[in-house]
Amino acid sequence: MDPLLLAVIIVAGAAMAAIAAMVLLRRDNGSGVAALAERLAQMTELHAAAQAQLAQQLQAQERALAKSLDERLTQSTNRVNDTLEKNSHAQKTSLDELKERLVRIDAAQKNISELSSQMVGLQDILSNKQARGAFGEVQLHDLVSKVLPPGGYDFQVTLGNGRRADCLLDLPNPPGPIVIDAKFPLESYRALQSADSEDAKKVAARAFTVDLTKHISDIAERYIVPGETADAALMFLPSEAVYAELHANFGEVVDKSYRAKVFIVSPTTLWATLNTVRAVLKDVRMKEAAGLIQREVMTLITDVQRLDKRVGNLQRHFDQAGEDMREVRISTEKITKRGERIQDLEIAGPAAGEDSLPSPAPAPPTPSGNCVIAAPVRSSSCTKTANSSSSK
Repeated sequence: MDPLLLAVIIVAGAAMAAIAAMVLLRRDNGSGVAALAERLAQMTELHAAAQAQLAQQLQAQERALAKSLDERLTQSTNRVNDTLEKNSHAQKTSLDELKERLVRIDAAQKNISELSSQMVGLQDILSNKQARGAFGEVQLHDLVSKVLPPGGYDFQVTLGNGRRADCLLDLPNPPGPIVIDAKFPLESYRALQSADSEDAKKVAARAFTVDLTKHISDIAERYIVPGETADAALMFLPSEAVYAELHANFGEVVDKSYRAKVFIVSPTTLWATLNTVRAVLKDVRMKEAAGLIQREVMTLITDVQRLDKRVGNLQRHFDQAGEDMREVRISTEKITKRGERIQDLEIAGPAAGEDSLPSPAPAPPTPSGNCVIAAPVRSSSCTKTANSSSSK
């Protein structure tokens, strides 16, 4: 039961008891005093019991409430601790990531500083024609040496006309060796990029066109040698920006280069061109290897034919030797048979050192002149007896 409801009931009971007592007092002040006192005593006991029960329930509820509050406080404390721990871990992780990013930013700043210094050095290099040519040659050397196999190219080759080529691609005829020139006119391009007015841009564009046209003509005159090189040459621009500007806004210069058979290449297009050259060199070497293999196969066939001839000669020798062996075996068999027949024959008369035995009496001749040979008499004795009888 709810303690508040129980208290209300007790208070209501007490009020009703008081009202009843007052009524009884009014009705009967004499005889009902004792009963009223007894009733009041009972009500007092009931009120005390109700108060005790209410106190117990209130204490139990207080203990339950305290326990619940303690549990909730513990849970809240644990949640707060977990939240604080997670927040602390997240903050630590964020701080670590921030430190790493700061380190990366510092490294990037250092790289930017180094690149800035390198760009300044590159500008110094590109401002000098000789140094610019060396820079183009280095880049050209790296590209060619990485793509083509050894033996497919040469650097700084002197041609028959006395001109020195930056690079010579050793291709078979046709088309023949191809020259690559690594020098390029940068001053006019830089003037074109730095022009701040339309008039200045027009002047710089004309200068750029004149410089490129002259450079193309020089390459065609110096590095296309009939009978020694191919009928075309390559002009290497080690700058993709110059190459893009040339093809975007100076199409007439590109057309002149095509007519002069001087093909302009950038690092990207040169890479593709060199891969094509590598495929050509591979095909040529495969053809050379195929010819060599064919010659070796023909030599091998000749050797096999010679070996077959010698094996035939050896076979004939073996057959002749077998025939000779067969004849030898026949001769040995004949000799063996003759020896056996000789062994079966005995020489007439006693052998040397043997005692002479009396000869048996000769048998009378038969009408036909033949003799009757006794069992122990040999054919030789019979022959002698017959001869002696015929002589008589």
